[in-house]
Amino acid sequence: MSASLALRSLQRASLSAKICASSRSIHSTARRAEQYANANLETFNKVVGTKDRIVLVDFYADWCGPCRHLSPILESIATDSSIKSHSGLPVDVVKIDTENEEVIPLAQKYKVRPSFHVPEDFSSILYVFVSIECTNTYHLQVSALPTVIAFRNGEPVDQFVGALNAAGVQQFLQRL
Repeated sequence: MSASLALRSLQRASLSAKICASSRSIHSTARRAEQYANANLETFNKVVGTKDRIVLVDFYADWCGPCRHLSPILESIATDSSIKSHSGLPVDVVKIDTENEEVIPLAQKYKVRPSFHVPEDFSSILYVFVSIECTNTYHLQVSALPTVIAFRNGEPVDQFVGALNAAGVQQFLQRL
């Protein structure tokens, strides 16, 4: 009887070794940062609602000189996977052209549409400032360009207005 018990134990050990040898390890890496240029309302809603990521939404206009200054800095964030927020979360960038009629509902929601068009000869000013208000329910009201709003898990968490240099954007990311 003990010989058959030993034989069964040996068979189980052999089967267990075969199972272990054939199993594979699965490794997962975080998705790299993404940039969504000329995003529409559908893209905005999809990306901003992403969990475990910081999403920077850049409200800009083609005629805005400071927006053109900030754009390559934000693009570098999306292409450099080593850039993360203070919380360690990866950062995506969504660019919303406030002159695009398709995103008017989004621009209205965040009050991001200046009520006037700035001619080309005024595009070198730092930013067009009208007013910015933040209610205690965190509905952001913006009427200056460029405006960048940071979202985490679908909720706005911070923002900046005007063109920052690369170091300023890095400092902003460290607050998130």
